[in-house]
Amino acid sequence: MSELSEVAFAIQQKVIALTNKMQALTEKNESLLTEIQENQDVIVQQTDAIEQLRRENESLKIANSLLGSDDFKRETKLKINSIIREIDYCIDQLSE
Repeated sequence: MSELSEVAFAIQQKVIALTNKMQALTEKNESLLTEIQENQDVIVQQTDAIEQLRRENESLKIANSLLGSDDFKRETKLKINSIIREIDYCIDQLSE
């Protein structure tokens, strides 16, 4: 009978250890999920910041070209021509 009691006690200890380990892993999983969400938020913010900086850079290139710089004249002319085409298309749509 004593042997059976020892086996039951050993099994009980292993179950307790496994339960504790499962609890620790569950907490670690929740922590990692929270960290993933925070990282995704940071990525979104950084992506938005990058896009805004790209737009600002493009605007500065155009402004620099309009002020007489030869570096981005071709790009500026293409952009102006594109805007003119859009305006012409809008005028045609309005006149119909």
